[in-house]
Amino acid sequence: MKAFLILLFSFLTSGETAPTKSETPVQETITTYFFIRHAEKDESDLRNKDPRLSAEGQERAKKWAEVFKEVEFDLIFSSDYDRTRTTATAIAHTQKKEVEIYDPRELFDPQFQKKTKGKTVLVVGHSNTNPAFVNLILGSEKYKALDEKEYGSLFIVTVAPSGEKISQVLYVN
Repeated sequence: MKAFLILLFSFLTSGETAPTKSETPVQETITTYFFIRHAEKDESDLRNKDPRLSAEGQERAKKWAEVFKEVEFDLIFSSDYDRTRTTATAIAHTQKKEVEIYDPRELFDPQFQKKTKGKTVLVVGHSNTNPAFVNLILGSEKYKALDEKEYGSLFIVTVAPSGEKISQVLYVN
């Protein structure tokens, strides 16, 4: 009987072992980018290169926060202008997140790609930088700069682990 138990134990413990932590397969997830333009800016002084939001813009920033209340962002980015930071902050505040500054001259660089991979990301930019940013992600010139009076565009780009990319534009006005 003792020999049988030893044989049985040897049989049960031989063969495949449980995967170690380093052998555990990594499950990649989808990366989702949301791009919005800053809300309406104060145009009372056309010489001001960094205007604040107008009263209408303040209201739109609050509406964006409401639109995104069911979307849990991992990261929220803004260009370094008062109007974009204020728009992003309205959303970040409701999610208890910090706003990170990105450089619109270095769109979708390797560091940004690594940092955002597998995340849900909001980018608050401009009428020209948002379409350019989306085009870089897609690897094609699909979108053109927005009209200067368009503040309600929402670009959504998903990148699957396979590399497949899908985009759409919604208008929230």
